Amino acid sequence: MNKKMMRKYAVLTARTGANVQKGQDVFITISAELHEFAALLAAECYKAGAAAVHMQWTYQPITKLAYKKQSLKTLSTPLPWNVERFRYMAEKLPARIVVLSDDPNGLDGVDFSKVSKANQAIYPIIKPYRDAIENRHQWCIIAFPTVKWAKRVFPQDTGSVALKKLTDAILASVHITEDNNPMEAWEKHNKSFKERRAVLNSHHFDTLEYKSSNGTDFRVGFMEKSRWQGGCDTTIGGVVFNPNMPTEELFCSPKKGVAEGRVVATKPLSYNGSLIENFEITFHEGKAVSWKAEKGQELLDKMLSMDENAPYLGECALIPKDSPINESGILFYETLFDENASCHLALGKGYADTIEGFENMTAEELKEMGLNDSMIHVDFMIGCKDLGITGITKSGERVAIFKDGNWAF
Repeated sequence: MNKKMMRKYAVLTARTGANVQKGQDVFITISAELHEFAALLAAECYKAGAAAVHMQWTYQPITKLAYKKQSLKTLSTPLPWNVERFRYMAEKLPARIVVLSDDPNGLDGVDFSKVSKANQAIYPIIKPYRDAIENRHQWCIIAFPTVKWAKRVFPQDTGSVALKKLTDAILASVHITEDNNPMEAWEKHNKSFKERRAVLNSHHFDTLEYKSSNGTDFRVGFMEKSRWQGGCDTTIGGVVFNPNMPTEELFCSPKKGVAEGRVVATKPLSYNGSLIENFEITFHEGKAVSWKAEKGQELLDKMLSMDENAPYLGECALIPKDSPINESGILFYETLFDENASCHLALGKGYADTIEGFENMTAEELKEMGLNDSMIHVDFMIGCKDLGITGITKSGERVAIFKDGNWAF
């Protein structure tokens, strides 16, 4: 990516993505491999008014070494300064930017049983701080191309050609061209969500019913005060931001305990640096009760046993098959993109802001209403060319939402 386009991407991320506020701290999580883009991004955050920009450097090969070489006890023991970092974020409410770039297969060979146990041990320590910051600060997830990732997406091409193709695809997905104003493009893009979101919310659906010829036959229920979201988001304090760039989805959190039937995944799932492929999940009384995968069965097992609420759903998202990312024909092996090419469900944690009046509710009240809480939130894609989705109201009225994989209204 040339410097001009990197700078445009950095400006878009700081201003429209995270919408950094004057005097606000910023935390950027990014690979050391992307140090040039990191410097541009930090500079744009300061131009937006950031008081301080804190870098959280990562590097996948070192992460892999840590997972393989460190004992379970070491991995399970949070370092004091990491706990303090979470406490600091809960107090200061910084804007957070995460830049994805890792090789989808970069952690193959790691013992995920050990990693899962370590994560389970650390989660209760950091959960209070995560809960304290939720919906009170801006966050933005973007991606930046690397050769290893590009070669996974375009294996038939040389490294340089593959990198160029992935770069072009990423920039197109976030509405950046050589001569446009991407912030204006995103303002227009966010407006495009409003009409359909209003239609969905006007029906106050009690249930959605999914059916397709690949075997998906599934029903999921919603809470009384559920509301559909999509596009930009707003903190409790009123700051507008874009949490995911790109985004093409309208989404809502379902009611815990109300889901029945079988769903068949239509795209591979990249989870913890490895792939789960050709899998399906069956739900009963809201819970995943059986599942199987042609590849990554053990990883799927670990994911669904991360905690007692991991087998329950946290999100239902609607994306038409004619979305720009799906029409590109590219399988990115990265959920940030692949989830925006296909309708998907998410296992684990639900989103409080999909409940009307959530800002005035306690965590216990949200739980009683039916919002799932878990240490994971993992999207998996179920959209396909003949997917039909029907919304059912409390009165029994049936409304077509999707027909043959696209919006029915």
